[in-house]
Amino acid sequence: MTGWTRWQRHLAALALLSAAILAIFWRDAADMAGIWWHSSTFTHCLLMVPMIGWLVSQRIALLRPLTPAFWWPALVWMAGAGLVWLVGEAAGVGLFRQLGLVLMLQGAVAATLGEKLVRALLFPLGYALLLVPFGEELVPLLQTFTAHISVLLLHLSGLSAEMQGVFVTTRAGFFEVAEECSGVNFLIAMLAYSVFAAHLCFKSRKRRVVFVLAALATTILANALRAYGTMVAAEIWGIEAAGGIDHIFYGWIFFGLVILIVMLVALRWFDRPANDVAVDVSGLDGVPRFAGRAKAVLPAALVLPLLFAGWAFLIGGRSASLPVTMTVEAPPGWRDVRAGGTAWAPRFDGADQRLLRQFGNDRGQVVTVAIGGYERQAEGREVVAFGQGAVDPGSKWAWSAALPAVEGARTERLLHPGPVLRDAATWYVVGGTVTGDPRRAKLAGLQARLLGGDPRALSLIVSSEERQGGLNAITDFVSASGGVDAMADRALKTR
Repeated sequence: MTGWTRWQRHLAALALLSAAILAIFWRDAADMAGIWWHSSTFTHCLLMVPMIGWLVSQRIALLRPLTPAFWWPALVWMAGAGLVWLVGEAAGVGLFRQLGLVLMLQGAVAATLGEKLVRALLFPLGYALLLVPFGEELVPLLQTFTAHISVLLLHLSGLSAEMQGVFVTTRAGFFEVAEECSGVNFLIAMLAYSVFAAHLCFKSRKRRVVFVLAALATTILANALRAYGTMVAAEIWGIEAAGGIDHIFYGWIFFGLVILIVMLVALRWFDRPANDVAVDVSGLDGVPRFAGRAKAVLPAALVLPLLFAGWAFLIGGRSASLPVTMTVEAPPGWRDVRAGGTAWAPRFDGADQRLLRQFGNDRGQVVTVAIGGYERQAEGREVVAFGQGAVDPGSKWAWSAALPAVEGARTERLLHPGPVLRDAATWYVVGGTVTGDPRRAKLAGLQARLLGGDPRALSLIVSSEERQGGLNAITDFVSASGGVDAMADRALKTR
């Protein structure tokens, strides 16, 4: 068999195996592509696909003399990728499912081309991991950091400013460091750019790492300066004019300026010649280790994704009935009320049951208790997911700050234009476990789905406007109810 014929055979096998994996996990591939297309945070991924193709094309001439092989150890790679996907499917975490898909496609490359080709393609394969949409969990942290730096700079400039969570009040008006202003889209795009640039411009691994870290730090600080500049502009020209300047400046100029500054500062340390080879293939021309036959490796590589997909199908349909009516009782000293205030309701997408009641006491404290009940969790019907819970992205309420926990709850302050403040404590009841930690709730859901536990789940939220007692009212109500465990048991009628 000639070298070219061998290459044709292995590339055809790679194409067929990759197509089969994409067909099996088409939903996750479509979801990931949809995020690239619709989310401004990940639009850069549309450019990364041809960039990865270009990186591979730079290596083609160097790869031709190498011998591709069907590689048995790649099956371990694919099994690990399938496990990552299964964890994401069971826990309802799209990030893990999409990461598992990318890892499986990488495993397909390893299975059909072999160890030596993988080593030669290591950077393009690793760079493909940045195609997985991630980083939105950094939004609250970046919002808070941007707000703190902006207020600090305003004070240093002699301008008055007060901060309430991610909201800043100046003489010019009321500003929200919204999710779009957190800079997370800028940060993630800079990560993709800086990793690519570091690979092309530096040979030293240390310099590559320092360059990427410096680029990310510059991005975070620059975004805080942009927010500060917007508030200063509002002081000078008015808040409406400043908003227009900010949009144009940030959208079209700012990102380019920061990249230019980063590259100009790093230029003197570039140590990779422009004519340097894309990859050093010396030592990769020997006999492949652990090579196998196509008729053995390829069927095994195809069976593995099918096994994980089949397992997910079998465990994904289990459900258990909720009580006909979920119950929240008025504890001693409290009664049902219809209190005024600014309308608030949580978001429980896909819930099988919803409950919303208000309770008050003689001290003027008022709380709203909201429950979303699920007979089972699945995509689009999860107690922990972006946009779910106390802050509905479609409402005028916005996250403002984290608060001290009430009985382990995820406790936060919300703000409505006015401003109106509302405190909310959220618990999750998953697999019989009550927790306020979203990660523990995800883990409990994963355990319940994979090992046969109770598939039901609740999201339990107790909230109160600040003028109606706020955090103190929540604490008093939960205590009078016998604790959150007792409230969850009554809602599910387990006692």
